[in-house]
Amino acid sequence: MKMIPLSLLLVAVLLNFTGALLPPESLKKISEEGSKYITEQFENALNGVRQMKQLMDQTGEEHQKILRTLEETKKNKEDALKGALESEQQLSETKEICNDTMLALWEECKPCLKQTCVKFYSKTCRSGSGLVGRQLEDFLNRSSPFAIWVNGERIDILNKQDKQQHMTLEDLEDGYSIVEDSVHELFQDSVKAFDHMKPFFSRPFQGLSLPQWEPIPFQRINAPVSAMRIRKERSPLAEPFFTSNFDSLFEAAQKMMERHRQIFQQGPLFNGMSNSTDDKVVCRELRRNTAGCLKMKDKCEKCKEILAVDCSGKDVMQQKLREKFEDSVRLAEKYTKVYDEVLQKFREKMLNTTGILEDLSHQYNWVSKLANLTENDKNGIFHVSTAHSSSGGVPSNTTVTVKLFDSESFTFTVPGHITMEDPKFGELVAEEALKRFKKEVVSEAV
Repeated sequence: MKMIPLSLLLVAVLLNFTGALLPPESLKKISEEGSKYITEQFENALNGVRQMKQLMDQTGEEHQKILRTLEETKKNKEDALKGALESEQQLSETKEICNDTMLALWEECKPCLKQTCVKFYSKTCRSGSGLVGRQLEDFLNRSSPFAIWVNGERIDILNKQDKQQHMTLEDLEDGYSIVEDSVHELFQDSVKAFDHMKPFFSRPFQGLSLPQWEPIPFQRINAPVSAMRIRKERSPLAEPFFTSNFDSLFEAAQKMMERHRQIFQQGPLFNGMSNSTDDKVVCRELRRNTAGCLKMKDKCEKCKEILAVDCSGKDVMQQKLREKFEDSVRLAEKYTKVYDEVLQKFREKMLNTTGILEDLSHQYNWVSKLANLTENDKNGIFHVSTAHSSSGGVPSNTTVTVKLFDSESFTFTVPGHITMEDPKFGELVAEEALKRFKKEVVSEAV
């Protein structure tokens, strides 16, 4: 077989690309056009990150106002509860004939109340009746007939609500801190990227300013010092519970803020067994708070007789104490409802804000990945090294090899109907290169 000289083979290859292999001058022009597109997209991304910062700044100010409102509402509620407890204590310490009557009825009321509640629990729930029975007996032995006479279970319910409200606030605050820390980190990385990229641009960004930013100091309401240090010490991106994916942090924050949605949908945090249609909720609440059994007092005759005892004619002071108790409890219930409403508004605001920030991050968080950008070579941030298409009578796809920022080179094809002479060719190549960069470089770095 006759060997074809290497020189003839090279000529054949060159003929195949006749008129389709761009010279360096044309490649440079395409690179310049593409660089303009990349510059614009980088500037848009920085402005998007700045928008996220501004939204977080505004949210931070609203957050502080909400915390102050919650703190004031909580204090008012605690003051009202304190007044109610003082009135109940004073009532239980009075030594009138009325008390003797109620105490006698109370001793007959307690076993009926326990039996009725445990029977209800055993019928409704699968297990745990023994535990509920022991807890209820302990509660009844510590209580007085005034717990029924003045509907004292309302205080236990209010205390239960207070604990649940605290848990809800903690979850909302944890979710808020994750979002705030994430936006802060994204912003700081974008500032670094901005500094790295400035040498590559021939003009300054118009109207763009990226000052240093620190979030509004985080404060918790009535939280121990150790809890207040959580946000400062935690870096969400380094926490084992979370991945380093920015979107997963938003998702984690949303889950935290959604955790107690069912509670708000049900209305009051504790409705009691007689008003609930969810057996699981009934069982869980009775295990946690056996004071709810007092709601079954109407099923025991001796308990109902306590309610019928009239002490107003025997002791005016006792009647005044009862009225003071009722007023204090109503006030505490009012502030509890206000607290719930503020928490709900806080949740809705944060979920809405988090959704907006998540959408913005999908568009612009790629710019933060340039924080550790190494200075590129003399070719700049975008360089087309080769561009060629097959010769022939019909338009053919163009194969290009480009380098974007400091990544490895990308090779892809441009549809044949877009010729290399098209003024938009460089922009289209840059657009595709940026898509590849986001998918293959940014996504892998997450």
